[in-house]
Amino acid sequence: MTTSARDEVLGRIRTALGRTGTEAPQPSPVPRDYRTSLGEEPGAPGLLDLLVDRLVDYKATVHRCAPDAVGATVAAALAERGARRLAAPSGLPAGWLAGADVETVTDGATPDGGTLSVATLDAVDGVVTGCAVAVAQTGTIVLDSSPVCGRRALTLVPDYHLIVVRADQVVGSVPEALPRLDPDRPLTWVSGPSATSDIELDRVEGVHGPRTLVVVLVEG
Repeated sequence: MTTSARDEVLGRIRTALGRTGTEAPQPSPVPRDYRTSLGEEPGAPGLLDLLVDRLVDYKATVHRCAPDAVGATVAAALAERGARRLAAPSGLPAGWLAGADVETVTDGATPDGGTLSVATLDAVDGVVTGCAVAVAQTGTIVLDSSPVCGRRALTLVPDYHLIVVRADQVVGSVPEALPRLDPDRPLTWVSGPSATSDIELDRVEGVHGPRTLVVVLVEG
């Protein structure tokens, strides 16, 4: 039987791996002794401070408030921005925009579930949503396309995104966040405003999503 160069190379590889036949290789054991938690309960003051530190480092703006001041805090942030017309997901709590002097267009709220066009989303002054979970260690906020988060286009097209994060949604690490998420949902992981750099490391913001990210952190 003639042995091709390919057979010879594969034979040498099998010999080096200690196998003589053509059986499939067994996967090597993966150590699982890495740290999966920061050791603090969700919403702990230390986690909230760490999340804020990371978000500010990413050039996001953070407002901290009590649960009964969400509407006023959101309204003040929108007034500072000069926003007059906003997009919102269908499940956004009414109280979050109750004090804001804005016109709201709601995505997916029509009887037939119609969604806002890209042109409409591009024309609004911003979008307000909630989130699924926030990771303090990485300063990441996860959106899961639920009614309070909205679909992905809703949060990627407008240039301004305000996210309301409750303290109980803040966990320490990514491994702590994963069990809270539905893997069948489209997940968007947001770590600060959208930004990228070219080969000369010139930073450009707003390329893949909102140029401005504002987070209202609800404590208590």
